[in-house]
Amino acid sequence: MKYPTQKVALAYFACAMILFGAQMLFGLLAGFVYVFPNFLSTLIPFNILRMIHTNALIVWLLMGFFGSAYYLVPEEAERDIESPLLAYVQLALLMFGALVAVGGYLLGIHEGREFLEQPLWIKGAIVVVALIFLYNISMTMLKGRKTAIGNVLLLGMWGIAVFWLFAFFNPSNIALDKIYWWWVVHLWVEGVWELVMASILAFLMIKMTGVDREVVEKWLYAIVGLALFSGLLGTGHHYYWIGAPGYWQWIGSVFSSFEIAPFFAMVIFAFTMVWKGRRDHPNHAAMLWALGCTIGAFFGAGVWGFMHTLSFVNYYSHGTQVTAAHGHLAFFGAYVMLNLAMITYAMPYLRNVRPYNQLLNMWSFWIMTSAMAFMTFTLTFAGVVQTHLQRVMGMAYMEVQEQLALFYWMRLGAGALVAVSALMFIYSVFGPAREQAPAREAALQPAE
Repeated sequence: MKYPTQKVALAYFACAMILFGAQMLFGLLAGFVYVFPNFLSTLIPFNILRMIHTNALIVWLLMGFFGSAYYLVPEEAERDIESPLLAYVQLALLMFGALVAVGGYLLGIHEGREFLEQPLWIKGAIVVVALIFLYNISMTMLKGRKTAIGNVLLLGMWGIAVFWLFAFFNPSNIALDKIYWWWVVHLWVEGVWELVMASILAFLMIKMTGVDREVVEKWLYAIVGLALFSGLLGTGHHYYWIGAPGYWQWIGSVFSSFEIAPFFAMVIFAFTMVWKGRRDHPNHAAMLWALGCTIGAFFGAGVWGFMHTLSFVNYYSHGTQVTAAHGHLAFFGAYVMLNLAMITYAMPYLRNVRPYNQLLNMWSFWIMTSAMAFMTFTLTFAGVVQTHLQRVMGMAYMEVQEQLALFYWMRLGAGALVAVSALMFIYSVFGPAREQAPAREAALQPAE
């Protein structure tokens, strides 16, 4: 750790892991409802469990992005963060808003719009949080060294803030509502979040492989170009059946088919950098998460997204468990693994210790990824059966659900393994350290 203000990232990572645990808990509870439909039905309805599960995911991923930015921007800009105090104020506001929102959801206080259920005042608080963050990061970079990684990261973060403003637009016409609703949901996770992902991944590759920055930056620009080219008009694959004009079926099918390209480019990029670098970085766990992230994103967001993105396929599959399979693996592969990679890399510096508990960390990687892969296959098979029985044969929805019980049991078991591996990860990076070391030496010592 070169700059003292990078220590801000530690608080963000800690809070992110708290919400990561909450996401796992409510996900498991929701999984129980699939196999025991009356479970908690009078106490916490399923829609509230799902709401907290998905909202906790989004918020902890954003906290991870913020923490990653506060860690890497000082190294890229070669100066301390503009205002560490504002960074802590931002974190306090974000954490307070998240906890109050969860409390409100449990009491039935929400707006009801999927992923955008937050009450209006919390949406406004999120704008304040975003403004604090953008001021802090933008001023840090404007006064420091300019790099491609920093610029792409800043573009992605500004994109997150700008597209969030559409969350305030809630027209009474449901078709119009959905058109602009996707400007937040899609253009976040399949647009500007990809810029954040590419910049953080590029930073990790430079630090862990030693490849020249010029080489990494050329790859970064290519990936960003592919992400923006495919992701913006790729929004059209959400417009198929919501009342939008028919030409969106062609636009969505064509451009969303290209969305696999930037994720495939990330796979080639990461493995090429590791091969070219030939540098045996001692933090093997961080390297494992970084490489695994590109594979997970390619299959989850790319392959599984492509499987049902064409309009004539989506006509039958939309809203089935095929969508759930894609959503789980895409979020996990692209963004969960990215944050876990950055946390694994940065924690030895932030805690001033040598890389430690790597074996436990790597076991958490293999258990978590294997369980998520099993969950994805389970939900995919469930979705295929559901599509055939419900959309082709015309069986009633609840009759079909009875036929999927075995798949839901398997999904619950996989979810339990994901939760266990998440606890293993958290302990591996926040648990007791065995040996102290100078910060700059921390990641340069052989793993024990």
